[in-house]
Amino acid sequence: MDGNTVSRLMGNGAHQINRKILQTFQNSFVQMQNILDQNRLLINEINQNHESRIPDNLERNVGLIRELNNNMRRVVYILISLTTSPNPWKLRQRQTQPNEEEARRESGLL
Repeated sequence: MDGNTVSRLMGNGAHQINRKILQTFQNSFVQMQNILDQNRLLINEINQNHESRIPDNLERNVGLIRELNNNMRRVVYILISLTTSPNPWKLRQRQTQPNEEEARRESGLL
């Protein structure tokens, strides 16, 4: 479902919310892709160092593997921040509810 379809389904005012949500996802995925690209380079260097069996290169791998692990933590953190952010549909619902009574009715309190 593209952004326009979602906007039509959600009604007026959804465009700004959709843009903000999509921008957040896009920014996060660009960050993750950059980190993963860097990890690919690190892994290649780690493999080359390992194959060389040169003591200095093997020692260098310790730091490279730490960097790789830290990068993976960053990717996980980005994913967690995306999945724990407020539900965009609930945000939309809260912004468009006309009154408190309707909100209680929808939540089952009335």
